[in-house]
Amino acid sequence: KINLTDVDAAVGILRYLAEQPAAVIIKHNNPCGAACSDTLSSAYYKANMADRVAAYGGAAAFNRAVDKDTAELIRENYLEVVAAPDYEEGVLDLFQKKKELRIIRIKTMDRLGEFRHTRFLDFKSLIDGGLIVQQSAVNNILSRNDFLPAEASYQGKIYKPLREPGDREYDDLVFGWAVEQGVTSNSVLYVKDKVTVGIGTGEQDRVGVAEIAVFKARTKYADALCYKTRGRPYKELALDVEKGRADRSLLEEIDAATAADKGGLPGSVMISDAFFPFRDGVDVAIKEGITAIAHPGGANRDYESIEACNEADPPVAMVFTGQRAFKH
Repeated sequence: KINLTDVDAAVGILRYLAEQPAAVIIKHNNPCGAACSDTLSSAYYKANMADRVAAYGGAAAFNRAVDKDTAELIRENYLEVVAAPDYEEGVLDLFQKKKELRIIRIKTMDRLGEFRHTRFLDFKSLIDGGLIVQQSAVNNILSRNDFLPAEASYQGKIYKPLREPGDREYDDLVFGWAVEQGVTSNSVLYVKDKVTVGIGTGEQDRVGVAEIAVFKARTKYADALCYKTRGRPYKELALDVEKGRADRSLLEEIDAATAADKGGLPGSVMISDAFFPFRDGVDVAIKEGITAIAHPGGANRDYESIEACNEADPPVAMVFTGQRAFKH
């Protein structure tokens, strides 16, 4: 059941990412990492490195036929499911060497774009036998032109951002809002160069989820750096240091680089599926060096969030979506 719902969640995101090769890795119905790139293997590598730890045992879905380069990268990891429109010759032979890997072919994946504005029905039964039936949300943000200008009024004064997003920021905001459709509600994402940097899922408070996404970005950055430079997970190296089996300077070097790079957050954009009731959530992201924000808008204190963006040096861009990605 979880495998199938994970694939469904990934496909729900991929329907908005048809223009480029894309990979989405899902675990327990939330994305671990997602990326678009020039090649499918590059997209998968970036999505996996965005959160190697969470991706372990997950479901990876692709919007292009899986080629041998991508298959070789998949073989290096432990996944439970791979889903794609097709598999190039020789790929299934490579996958046969993987134990307990479920392989799904979705031949009609090239038609996903037809379902961008299609709603499905979601059924939930309650403990007393009651039944809730709801329609799925529809993503209205398919291009930069679909965003709304951020604007708010307070005590007769109109508040607007000092600048609008640049081309790269708009690309990341559109990508991030597409990924947001598959994230449990009350969430915050950080995205850079069409790759998720940090994903905070389904928290109870707005500032808390912004902080969790920062923590995850820094933690996953350290792990990816450790894996690239030392060929091993960060936690494994940390345990060896604690047990006296590795030099502490190795860990300190990775920690210092992660701190200096702020977990790769500077230059990223922030996506929030809900508005910010206070500016504190926005302040969390600005402190980490994000450059643009997209959220639904509509809070009584939107003017405070806009003011926070304008007080940043340099100013941070902000746009509204006019809708929530209210996944529950």
